[in-house]
Amino acid sequence: MKQLVRCQWCEKDPVYIKYHDKEWGVPVHDDKKLFEFLVLEGAQAGLSWLTILKRREGYRKAFAGFNAEKVARFTPIHIERLLKDAGIIRNRLKVGAAVSNARAFLKVQEEFGSFDAYSWRFVDGERIVNPL
Repeated sequence: MKQLVRCQWCEKDPVYIKYHDKEWGVPVHDDKKLFEFLVLEGAQAGLSWLTILKRREGYRKAFAGFNAEKVARFTPIHIERLLKDAGIIRNRLKVGAAVSNARAFLKVQEEFGSFDAYSWRFVDGERIVNPL
């Protein structure tokens, strides 16, 4: 049995360890999961990834279970409500970007059939593996 090699950056926090062991570096082809990462990565700008991972469930609740169709229909009233939600990073630009990104995400799905098809074409459908 192959022993799991763990990167040093994740060894101190259980949330980080779980992310590292179950998700980091694992290819994703599910559009809902890809939208989740789009929302979370947008929120992460200027912050640590761990900060966002610890709020992931808050984001899941706030952003309709990462349902891009629902988020794309968010109105300014929804955005104002989200800016009061302690479960997420309450930055107006980041929240607004998530809604705008949902709309763009849907356009990409319409044009390419899926966000997965769009994103994986940049690497010819193959993951890039760098040696440790």
